[in-house]
Amino acid sequence: MAATIPIVSVVIPVYNSEKYLYKCLYSVFAQSLEDYEIILIDDGSTDGSKDIIKKDYLPQYPLFSLLENAHRGKAQTLISAIRAAKSEYVLFTDIDLATPIEEIEKMIVEMEKGTDIIIGSRNSTRKGAPFLRKVMAVGFIVVRNFLIGLKKIKDTQCGFKAFKTDKAQKIIESLVVFKKSHTVSGSSVSAGFDLEFLFLATKYGYSITEIPVQWKHVETKNVNFITDSIETLKDILEIKYHDIIGAYKK
Repeated sequence: MAATIPIVSVVIPVYNSEKYLYKCLYSVFAQSLEDYEIILIDDGSTDGSKDIIKKDYLPQYPLFSLLENAHRGKAQTLISAIRAAKSEYVLFTDIDLATPIEEIEKMIVEMEKGTDIIIGSRNSTRKGAPFLRKVMAVGFIVVRNFLIGLKKIKDTQCGFKAFKTDKAQKIIESLVVFKKSHTVSGSSVSAGFDLEFLFLATKYGYSITEIPVQWKHVETKNVNFITDSIETLKDILEIKYHDIIGAYKK
């Protein structure tokens, strides 16, 4: 009998995340979902994350699978997950569950409507986030809107997103800034990846819906807001440059 192809692949990036594993994976597994799989994709962790997954989860939970990569940053981790997905939709959630996994029910409602890209949107108050981070987030939106548009999307950076797999696969093959695989040192959240991805989605005319989700700030060593903001600004400028020279093809 042929194996059933899952409708949704829930993808959880892992990088030195052992302290979040139990809460995250238990919460995901507790959801009453049908026709889904859970893909844990490790970005070259140096702590015990991979060993915990292999020992405590894979033998007990057949819906779980683990993909192992060399450390290349979050963008390349997500790209490899999209390439590997066989489901109709691929949904990403961060392992710290800043957005509770229960919010997946809202995503499923939009999936049933056939929406191409579904973005979890945090409210403007960003509960629990430091004041400086809120101010810098506003400045980021202004720069983003001025240089590459995306004015119709309020929140491009929430880690809770879902895509039709075939559409996402087309987009990642059209990337320019994040096209090449590379190694990185230390944490790299690659926020510019979301921008280039959504920039291309709007060029292709894909349907994009934002839905409000719960969100709370979770401080993590994998995020350095100042360093990551500088990196993202560089990515925005590169996206603008490549758009001007016609590097993005429809």
